[in-house]
Amino acid sequence: MYINITASETGNNKGSSGALVNYLEKENDQKNGENSVSDYENWFNGVRNDIRRQEVRVNIDNNIAKLGREDSKFFLINISPSQKELEHLFKQYGESGAKEKLKEFAINVMDEYAKNFKRPGIHMNSDLLWFGKVENYRYYKHTDKEVKNGTKQKGDRKEGRQMHVQVIVSRKDLSNKVKLSPQNTSKGKNEQHSAILGQFNRTAFKQSGEEVFDNLFKFDRGLKDKFIYANVMENGTPEQKTQMQMISELSTDISRDISIDSLTKGISDGVFDSVTDMMIIAKDAGVALLEILMEPTYEPPNVDSAEEAEKRKRKKLQQSRGLRR
Repeated sequence: MYINITASETGNNKGSSGALVNYLEKENDQKNGENSVSDYENWFNGVRNDIRRQEVRVNIDNNIAKLGREDSKFFLINISPSQKELEHLFKQYGESGAKEKLKEFAINVMDEYAKNFKRPGIHMNSDLLWFGKVENYRYYKHTDKEVKNGTKQKGDRKEGRQMHVQVIVSRKDLSNKVKLSPQNTSKGKNEQHSAILGQFNRTAFKQSGEEVFDNLFKFDRGLKDKFIYANVMENGTPEQKTQMQMISELSTDISRDISIDSLTKGISDGVFDSVTDMMIIAKDAGVALLEILMEPTYEPPNVDSAEEAEKRKRKKLQQSRGLRR
């Protein structure tokens, strides 16, 4: 699942939303040729499914009370299921049913977007001013490697199922009173700043979208397809990456008494300071083949005194047991 927040596909979110709205109407505008679509694809939100472009532009552009010339007025959220996820939806619901389910999923994602700000009165999608648009295709850009190596041309349609949702969400809430900016990534550390803009944790938002999809559609996601795995392998410390690789190798051997998610979350949150800590928790939970991990090559440097090491071990055991609950 790919969920990303940007200023705008057109590169500017400080003025009118008209250019972005028109850009997202490209499939409706392609009435001739190979890329034509037979039916007009309306915009939607949590209330209606029949919204036209003019209404989207007018509502977004008028919801800017007390925003300055250089302030962001809206944001674009790209909600793109993977090929595996789309295959799952198409298999269960067919093409038209998958499209409606994708809209339902987008509404749930916007609930998570609202919750992430942790602002009084901002709890669900109906507290926001937003509009979603299903797109059926994607096209190669000049930055794609296929275009660079000459196997594809800019503008060629990408292969496979490419159905996804683009969402325009106003910087201001539905009442036009509360400023909400996902650009504030303080995560609550700057209380004064967060009180004005609301805190926003992009990592938590992206992961919540993945979890919503899995729960809503009973999708069995492998560990290597999880956002938490990709995030740790890209941004984690060497220790965290080693831990995640080990969990991946053992994932098929872990008993039903322990959740893989508990271990991976522990790694991502930094609960496990060392591979040894992680192995102790895994053993306590009944992980099979643990002897593979107990080789001396995985032992961390002994920098603590025996007493300090024991205290640290007890503390991490307590924290990890809390995770499993």
